[in-house]
Amino acid sequence: MVGNPLSERASAQSHFRDLCILLGIAPPSPLTAGTFEFEKGAAKTTGGDGWADVWLKDAFAWEYKKSKANLDAAYAQVQRYAPALDNPPLLIVSDTQSIVIRTAFTGAVQERHAIVIEELRDAAARDLLRRAFDEPRSFRPRRTRADLTEDAAATFADLALRLRQAGHDAKDVAHFVNRLVFCMFAEDVRLLPEHMFEKMVFASNPESFEENCRALFAAMARQGGRVGFTPIPWFNGGLFDDDTALPVDTNDIAMLRKAAKMDWSQIDASLLGTLFERGLDPGKRSQLGAHYTDAAKIMQIVEPVVLRPLKAEWDTARTTIETSLDEERQAKAEAARTPAAAKAGALTRRANRAHETAVKAHLGFLERLRNVRVLDPACGSGNFLNLALTALKDLEHRANLDAEALGLPRPAPSVGPECVLGIELNPYAAELARVSTWIAEIQWMRRNGFEASRDPILKPLGTIECRDAVLASDGKAAEWPEAEFIIGNPPFLGNKRMVGELGEDYARDLRAAWPGVPGGVDLVAYWVATAWLAVEVGRARRVGLVKTNSIRSGANRSVLTEPAEAGAIFEAWSDEPWTVAGAAVRVSMVMFGEAKELPRLDGVEVERIAADLTAGLDLTSVDRLKENRGFAFQGPVKVGSFDIDERTALRWLSSPKNVNGRSNFDVLQPLWNGSDIVRRPSRRWIINFGEMTQSDASYYEGPFQYVLENVKPERDRNRDRQRRENWWRLGRSGADLFKAVGPLERMILTPRVAKHRVFVWVLASACPDARVAAIACDDDTTFGVLHSRFHEAWSLATGGWHGVGNDPQYTPTKSFETFPFPEGLTPDIPSSHYADDPRAQAIAAAARDLNEKREAWLNPPDLVRREPEIVAGYPDRLLPVDAAAEAVLKKRTLTNLYNARPAWLDGLHRRLDAAVAAAYGWSEDISEDDALARLLELNQLRSSN
Repeated sequence: MVGNPLSERASAQSHFRDLCILLGIAPPSPLTAGTFEFEKGAAKTTGGDGWADVWLKDAFAWEYKKSKANLDAAYAQVQRYAPALDNPPLLIVSDTQSIVIRTAFTGAVQERHAIVIEELRDAAARDLLRRAFDEPRSFRPRRTRADLTEDAAATFADLALRLRQAGHDAKDVAHFVNRLVFCMFAEDVRLLPEHMFEKMVFASNPESFEENCRALFAAMARQGGRVGFTPIPWFNGGLFDDDTALPVDTNDIAMLRKAAKMDWSQIDASLLGTLFERGLDPGKRSQLGAHYTDAAKIMQIVEPVVLRPLKAEWDTARTTIETSLDEERQAKAEAARTPAAAKAGALTRRANRAHETAVKAHLGFLERLRNVRVLDPACGSGNFLNLALTALKDLEHRANLDAEALGLPRPAPSVGPECVLGIELNPYAAELARVSTWIAEIQWMRRNGFEASRDPILKPLGTIECRDAVLASDGKAAEWPEAEFIIGNPPFLGNKRMVGELGEDYARDLRAAWPGVPGGVDLVAYWVATAWLAVEVGRARRVGLVKTNSIRSGANRSVLTEPAEAGAIFEAWSDEPWTVAGAAVRVSMVMFGEAKELPRLDGVEVERIAADLTAGLDLTSVDRLKENRGFAFQGPVKVGSFDIDERTALRWLSSPKNVNGRSNFDVLQPLWNGSDIVRRPSRRWIINFGEMTQSDASYYEGPFQYVLENVKPERDRNRDRQRRENWWRLGRSGADLFKAVGPLERMILTPRVAKHRVFVWVLASACPDARVAAIACDDDTTFGVLHSRFHEAWSLATGGWHGVGNDPQYTPTKSFETFPFPEGLTPDIPSSHYADDPRAQAIAAAARDLNEKREAWLNPPDLVRREPEIVAGYPDRLLPVDAAAEAVLKKRTLTNLYNARPAWLDGLHRRLDAAVAAAYGWSEDISEDDALARLLELNQLRSSN
């Protein structure tokens, strides 16, 4: 074959068949229809040219041109039709003398492989071409666009740092670097002619660079600009609005020369903003190299909120087009068969009206898309906006290809950056959002075979505003521009950190501006409230926001109550990984607004989604029960270094009594935190002066002096006047807890956040940490009910989740005070009344057995020795008998035990569950859903009495 004059082949199909024979591949035939075809696409319905001369499913689209024709034009054509061909991974263009294979893998940099026909004499060239048929995935480049973007961002981060160290204002540096970045991108996509920027960098020295930059920027800023004799396109858009530039040194020039050699055309616009923001913003440089959120996660919001309803609209419009064009063809065919002129004329008019209806449906949908507005009210550096814009342009292109396949003309794309709106407080991020949006627009046009817009190339993007999204400058609630769709990732800042991060005045003004939002909510709740208000008043249609998963519980959940009650939450992901400031966190993604579809929770269709982002019973409205109040408490809050090691505590306990005749045991307590419960006790102690006056506290000399030296300096800087003045006291003393446990010998503790919901006994003289819930009950029956699967299910449904591990959270108010104990076994009934109740005795016996066996596993008698109390009320200590025993005991933790859940432990829990079920009058195999339904009924019944 190679010896033949292939340029004289009569047709592309004959040429392609010869290639197949050479490669030993069966060519397309009627038997391969649907997988391997000539003239794939529009030719099937219109009779015109197909979308590709040859198409192999999941492999390539191949476009032929005449010999010496412009293969770049052929590539642009096959690019335009790639979506209609299911986006094959390879796009191939050729004439009869050369073949060019370009990769088109999502997320990867593009690679180009060229083969001259004569080279097919070489087996290696034939193997390369054969891989396009047999192993198209083998062409996938190893380097990703993300890799390229990270390298580019790191390079410019160094330049930005050096410019700031040279004394330039950070905002000026960011603006200058953004200009340089866009110039490198512009020349690699051939918007700047003749590699002008690269030539300028290599021709410049530190003395001439600033002047040369000014000349280029000035030309880019005005219509009809020139550098020398070379005309420069008009860019402007706000990025090139003057000729400002900064001086650089020799090292900077070297860095720019290196950067100019990169292929900036392939940087990932959806990552560009995030990565450059980290390099340009002085406060975010530490995040360089950290993780970032990938596009797939963002599309979990963009697709259902923005695309799903618009796709449904296009499906309706396409049906109208199909029906109308069918009617047009039928009318024309009937007119051709009708001899009567009058009747034929009427049929022709009917055909014309049907055609006009089809055209109107197509153009009407395109106009609809042009008027779509998508708002990100916390847009950062533009990730959500870039992906939303790209998705809208993809949908427009798909609609045009569909219409063309049905027989209508295909117009040029018209959806542009004006469709996306943003609000961002950080000026670095706001400008980067504009730059990355422009780049995303230009890249989309090039990727799909179109030219970028002109005059100017960069349309002004004043729609991305730099301001506060929730609090206006006049102290009122901020307003958002009207937008059909609202998406985004508002700032993650917990309620307790708002004052420290934002300032006391701002936090106060924000809460005053939003009286309908309860106190104690995280910052993100104000974005949710604003978005829901926009939906309620008709200024927005659908909303999708990323939130900390604390949105499902406590005060935060209140902002989802109205959308949930209105049945407006149409999709939610209750617990998803996310990246914030480079760190992995767990989030909830909630979408609400117009809901015509069945709700989906965590990817599964459900009947409804409650405010706590569950599909089961709505436990968000449960009430606190009066019989449960006054028994469950959060541990004291230290606000200072009040904790001490055991050695110091023992020394003070062993010392003579103080001048007031009292032992230091009055103000020293064993400290229990969550780790002490689920792992091994750390044997830390805490200094707790309770409600003592400073004078009374000073009598306890050792502890007082310690607090004076280690706590007071920190408290002197505290914003809270009470905590500054009462520096020797804990931030919250826990007086109510200690009053409740005063008459008891022991109390029940459970970590507020833990993977497994476990309860333990400790002496009433202990002090629980703030991250521990303490229950002032000392009977085994209550201990057993709390350890049942029914209480665990209740606490999971009402308590919420916390942390990267998304561990369940237990709260005294929601988890304990709302829980309906079995009738007659409620906490307010003295445990002495349980003596004659067989239900209580069965639960207590099972609970004791569970606790004893568990303790025996945690502290086997042959591995520990018991050191008795030193003073009255001081707990016995269990210590390892030797180093080998200590190594074994380190692994004997409640977490490890419940992770393994051996058969004996499971059996003890099943016995306990059966006893608790019997106390309620339920069968022991009652399902969790049925049990929760009955507990909810009990809660509502008791709270109404």
